Amino acid sequence: MYRQIPDPLGNPALTALVAALPLIVLLVLLGVLRVKSHWAALIGLAAALLIAVTVYHMPAGQAADSALEGAAFGLFPIVWIVLNAVWINKLQRASGHFDIIGRTFTSLSGDKRIQAILIAYCFGAMLESLSGFGTPIAITSLILLTLGLKPLKAAVVATFANTAPAAFGSVGNPIQALAKATSLPEHELGMMVGRQSAIIAALVPLVLLLILDGRRGLREVWPAALAAGLGFGVGQYLCSNFFAYQLTDLVGAVVSTAAVVVLLRFWSPAVSERTSPAMAYDGGTATTGSSTSEPEAAPPPDSRRDVLKAFSPYALLTVLFGLVSVHGPVQRFVQGQAVSFPWPGLHVGTASGQPVSAATYDLGWLGAAGTMLLLTGMLTALILRVPLPRAVRCFGQAFHQIRWAVLTIACVLALSYVMSLSGMAVSLGTWLAGIGSAFALLSGFLGWFGVALTGSDTSSNALFGAMQTAAAHRIGISPLLMAASNSTGGVQGKADAMQNLAIAAGAVGLSGKEGDILRKVIGWSLGLLVLFCLLAWLQTSVLSWMVV
Repeated sequence: MYRQIPDPLGNPALTALVAALPLIVLLVLLGVLRVKSHWAALIGLAAALLIAVTVYHMPAGQAADSALEGAAFGLFPIVWIVLNAVWINKLQRASGHFDIIGRTFTSLSGDKRIQAILIAYCFGAMLESLSGFGTPIAITSLILLTLGLKPLKAAVVATFANTAPAAFGSVGNPIQALAKATSLPEHELGMMVGRQSAIIAALVPLVLLLILDGRRGLREVWPAALAAGLGFGVGQYLCSNFFAYQLTDLVGAVVSTAAVVVLLRFWSPAVSERTSPAMAYDGGTATTGSSTSEPEAAPPPDSRRDVLKAFSPYALLTVLFGLVSVHGPVQRFVQGQAVSFPWPGLHVGTASGQPVSAATYDLGWLGAAGTMLLLTGMLTALILRVPLPRAVRCFGQAFHQIRWAVLTIACVLALSYVMSLSGMAVSLGTWLAGIGSAFALLSGFLGWFGVALTGSDTSSNALFGAMQTAAAHRIGISPLLMAASNSTGGVQGKADAMQNLAIAAGAVGLSGKEGDILRKVIGWSLGLLVLFCLLAWLQTSVLSWMVV
């Protein structure tokens, strides 16, 4: 068995710097040098393998096996999700129903900025409540295209909006993983995360307006963004603290949507932008448009039947995810089909000799989000009356569209697993935990790093949750607060995770342009992370009354 070595260089700071090099290489290649994402991921993976073998003395065979397991996880469930989400979109386009979705959101408000918030923030949170792993990003980015947003803008908005609900995604999976890693009560962790996440999540719609239309968008549409943010924050806080944390995102999404719909009955933007110049950019180039241009002839209204058929995939998806997520006979049957097995040739233990759970591969094929999307696609083809030969062609077109994203996702997850299993992630966590009282200020950053590395708040909590509580005990602050800070700080890493960037780029047909998306979201992501770190630090002193 290979035992992880937390500090192979005998200097925690230097070891942490070396451990972070693969991720630094990846981010620099993507965000600064603008290297194609699959090449950047391959180079980052090579750097991780080299450091694992030469610095951490991980056997070359086990290092290769850890990369293979990560690549397998990238293909299933991640690529499986993207492929089937794009297939559903192709079926909707083939039948002509995809444009109806855009027209329906237009009917709620003629302002594209408000429509984008309803789709990416409210509807995306509803999807996240049932299924994580980038499913909301893949689906909402495609819907945003119907509003006339360019692919890059749609990908950026969908990716950043997905940060708001991540702490309670997949029916509370991140909280369950955090409870398992820290041995703290699930309910109390959910309450504490709700008291942090609700504040940060409420700011996300305001940032989305700045992304969509700059300061003009914020000036003209702030009431709608405020209603959406406060609605989601209040719903998230109340549900996590007084009801069931597993339903937090669903309740928040419903309250947020209702708040915006009610507001629109009494208020509308002074200037309704249907073709805002800033919103129409792609690759940084704006196309001009104005609400003062001659109005186009209104298309005939869609029938209620056509609207129901257009939205049927999302209703089916919600029902299917609900069946496999709620305790009952369906969930028990689905879980009974899951297969878990130690990855061949991979024998990794912690520094104390305990087996590392990441070395076990979970193949929950029937209950996987991608399988739910596949079933949804099959039913969608029947409902939308897409002939079988055309449905098969649509599936082939979907695979062709994401072909480069497949390589990128596989390489990024391979890099993540090499860093995790070799002990690099442990080195980073150990160094941060050893900086004393300042750790309270940087606790959220550790969560951010974990999610940026793995693409999952659940994985970050499993990876760093125990370190957070151990550090809290050493410096004499609330372990519950530090554990929750790992999860809440981690959600901002969703916008910067290569896995999610690849999902967004693959969904809108921009594979290889992940670096462009990263450059447009990372500043906002780090900005909200800094605000959260200050909040968590204040909760150790003047805001200690907020701690459960």
